[in-house]
Amino acid sequence: MSDAIMNGPSGGFAKLVPELDVLNLADSLRFWCDGLGFTIAYQRPESAFAYLEREGAQVMLCEMNGNWRTGPLERPLGRGINFQIEASSLEPILAALSAMGWRLFRDVHDAWYRTGNVEGGNRQFLVQDPDGYLLRFYQNLGQREAQA
Repeated sequence: MSDAIMNGPSGGFAKLVPELDVLNLADSLRFWCDGLGFTIAYQRPESAFAYLEREGAQVMLCEMNGNWRTGPLERPLGRGINFQIEASSLEPILAALSAMGWRLFRDVHDAWYRTGNVEGGNRQFLVQDPDGYLLRFYQNLGQREAQA
């Protein structure tokens, strides 16, 4: 895990950045940084908060403090949502997760999604973070004509 404390994301702030409540920030940082390859753009240790980035993807992690709680929280957190994150290559992430002994929620597979008259291809896998948030990493496979 990177110990660097920076002043913000390298490419500026994205227009939409999810902030995830986590049960233990240190455990989450090990997973997100060591396993998924995110780096800390900046953090506020006194608030148990970190802003992470990876290849333009950004996410905020905050140890639960009740500030944003709208109802009871129990694992797995984030039920009903998955976060799609593009990566230039899945291999380094898969290797790091394997080295950590982290089990995938769904193994690597190819999927094609129709957008109008074309389909975009993704090589993808799903993994849950320590709190149960479902993350879908994908590598772009390009486009093809939509299948009938």
